Amino acid sequence: MFPKFISKKELGGCGFITREKDKKLIEEIPKNKIADFIFMHLRNMWAVDGLYYLGIEERWGTKAATEIDRKVWEVMGKIEARRIKNFFDITDSDISSFMKALSYSGWALDLENKEIIIEKDKAILRNTKCRVQNTRISKGLGEFACKPVRFGFLKSFAKEINPDIVVTCNVCPPDPHPDDLWCEWEFKIKRKRNL
Repeated sequence: MFPKFISKKELGGCGFITREKDKKLIEEIPKNKIADFIFMHLRNMWAVDGLYYLGIEERWGTKAATEIDRKVWEVMGKIEARRIKNFFDITDSDISSFMKALSYSGWALDLENKEIIIEKDKAILRNTKCRVQNTRISKGLGEFACKPVRFGFLKSFAKEINPDIVVTCNVCPPDPHPDDLWCEWEFKIKRKRNL
């Protein structure tokens, strides 16, 4: 059985849906469901990420899958930072502005349990309950050594906001970690030397 097609009359006389019609469709979503709608699409994005990773891993092995994943997310960090910076008109490049931009990223929004600490020239982001890792473990896949993938994403994201931001990984799989901390990332502005 095929789905019912929308008639030209329902489309306002045209045979295609424009971006404006899509916007109106989204505006019809009840306000109290918009956040869940966005989170659903973030989960869909992560499902695609996981599925292509597993497909590559099955065919060419974990090393190849992780290297491809790392390269993809490194490019994505730059693209996403630039889009967020433009969309929210973020013009400052201090740590607070960087963390605001990062908080809007698909990666940070998908972290269900996170701690964020912002100081003058330093910030820390901790993922205390990783949905992706817990899902892998529940399926018998074991922990994913995501450190190189996240590192590439976060470094390129930071560089797009401010090339002087240094990203440090304090812990991330495959590193040993406590049960209540999956990864911890530190962001600092590099101090410039006086000549």
